[in-house]
Amino acid sequence: MAVTIQKIADMAGVSRGTVDRAINDRGRINPEVKEKILTIAETEGYFETKKRRAARRKIGVVTQLNETQFMININKGLHEAAKILKRHNVEVLIRGTEGVDGKAQAELIDALLDEGAEGLAIMASDSQHVRDKIKAMREQGIPVITFNTDLRGSERDFFIGLDNKRSGRAGAGLMNMLTGGKGKILVITGYFVNDVDNQRVEGFMEECMNQFSGLSMLGVQSCFDKDEEVKRIICETMQSVPDLAGIFIVSGGQAGVRQAFEEIQPAQRPYVIVYDKTPDNEQLLRDDVVDFVLGQGCYQQGMQAPILLSDLLTAGKRPEKECVYTDTVINTKYNI
Repeated sequence: MAVTIQKIADMAGVSRGTVDRAINDRGRINPEVKEKILTIAETEGYFETKKRRAARRKIGVVTQLNETQFMININKGLHEAAKILKRHNVEVLIRGTEGVDGKAQAELIDALLDEGAEGLAIMASDSQHVRDKIKAMREQGIPVITFNTDLRGSERDFFIGLDNKRSGRAGAGLMNMLTGGKGKILVITGYFVNDVDNQRVEGFMEECMNQFSGLSMLGVQSCFDKDEEVKRIICETMQSVPDLAGIFIVSGGQAGVRQAFEEIQPAQRPYVIVYDKTPDNEQLLRDDVVDFVLGQGCYQQGMQAPILLSDLLTAGKRPEKECVYTDTVINTKYNI
C-alpha cells in the first residue's frame, strides 16, 4: 500500500496539514513533532516513494520519411501517445529523418541515449548501422521495439505493424476480383533492398501463382518512391502492352498513376491498387484514378509503439506474441 500523508498523520497523531508542513519544511511546527513525523516518513519509505514518482522516465522514438504524407497519421498517433504517457510521468522524445538513411538513424539513437532515453521505438531503416546499434542496446539491457518497419536480425524485443506479406496476398485477391481472374499485371516496388516492399511483392506474386493462374505477371519494376518514375513505368508499359489489366504498387510515387493516365488518355484504364491512406491517395480514390488503397493502421502503430514500450520498460509487460500486427484496411471511395 502506498505511503500517504494521511497514513503518516494517523501514525503520528497529528493533522495532514502538520505533516505537510513538516515534510515540506514550511510553516511553524514544534521541533519534536517535526522530528517524529520525519522519522515515521523515513521509516515508512515515503521519501523513496516520492522520489520514484518524481523521477520522469524517458523513452526515445526514431522515425523516417518525415516529409511524406505517409507519416501524418503515424505522427498523430505518436503525439497522442506522448500526451497520455506524460500523465504517467513518462516523457516521449521523438526524432526522425527525412529519408531512410541508416547512418543518420544510428546518430539519432546515440543522441537520444545521451538525452537519457531508457528505451527505444524505431521505424528501422534496413541498415547494418541500425542493426548493430540495436544489438548493442539490447546487450546493455535497454528495451528496443520496432514499429511500421521491422529489422530482421536486430534482436529487438518485438514488432508493431502490418503483416506485409499477408497484405500482398490480400492485394492479389482484390486484383483477381477486379480483373475477373485474367489479364496482364504490372507490379511496381520502391526499392529492391526495402524489406517491407519485398514482402508485399512476395505475398502478391505467391498468391497469384498459387491461386490465380489467369493473372499473368509482367515482372516487377522499381520506382524509387518517385512519382515521375511511376509515370514513366506505366506509360512505357501501356504503350507496349495496350491490354494491361492491372497495376499493383507497393511503395510511394502513387501520384505518378494520375500523371500517366492523363498523358496516355486510355479508353479504359487498368485497375489499380496502391498502399497507404494519405490525403493524396484518398483523392485518387474519389477521382476514380485507383480502385483500392490498402491501409495499415498508421495511427494505431504510432499510438501503440510508445505505450507498449513504456509498459515493457516500467512494468516488464510484453505482448503475447513477438509481432503485434495491425489490420490491412481496404479503402474504397465509398468508405474513406
